Amino acid sequence: MSNEDRIAVVTGGSRGIGRAIALRLAREGFSVYFTYVGNEAAAAETLAGIEAAGGKGRAFRLDVSDLDAVAEFFKNEIKDAGALEALVNNAGITKDGLILRMKDEDWNRVLDVDLRGAFACLREAAKIMTRRRCGRIINISSVVGQMGNAGQINYVSAKAGLIGMTKAAAKELASRSVTVNAIAPGFIETEMTDALTDDLRAAYLEHIPLKRFGSAEEVASAVAFLVSEEAGYITGQVLAVNGGLYC
Repeated sequence: MSNEDRIAVVTGGSRGIGRAIALRLAREGFSVYFTYVGNEAAAAETLAGIEAAGGKGRAFRLDVSDLDAVAEFFKNEIKDAGALEALVNNAGITKDGLILRMKDEDWNRVLDVDLRGAFACLREAAKIMTRRRCGRIINISSVVGQMGNAGQINYVSAKAGLIGMTKAAAKELASRSVTVNAIAPGFIETEMTDALTDDLRAAYLEHIPLKRFGSAEEVASAVAFLVSEEAGYITGQVLAVNGGLYC
């Protein structure tokens, strides 16, 4: 390796799982470039956490569903900044609803951010990584992309699509030593699960063999493994971090 910074890009890195991933990769020696959409305070908190851990980071406001903005971001901020070694496609939103009541705009917005945006970032990262003949791409899917979930047909479709995209990209990029894998978290302690009622939490826990929700740090540990040298012979796979919920 040269003296270039080892860069990891984490989309949706200002809160929850994305923040945990950004902090962990900073501890692993990466310069972490993370994106966020609107919460500047959360982005500043993540950046402060990276720096407090002795790492280097930069925060960028970016809507990954804007394909032109994604292309400009990678061209202007990433291509010549250092050695892009890792991309973590974590940005995602939910707009839940039953099929018969699903609004077109809610279907489109979730697919635009969660799947189309991930593709845009993967495509731009692949342009850089294939020239360098190395790189790690991690797509954050979900257990619901494997097992389905009522009331989330847009989110489930996007997360299942990420798994298909992972497998196709892995086949295309392997000849250039770029690996592509997915992580499918189950129920993770985040702001979303914090909002669940006690009854709902108990109902979900009943179906989890380990009888607890996971932590964002446990997902981040899986990312750290997949971007490491030890995972160099792993590509096109889905690593479930779900306590045995879907096994």
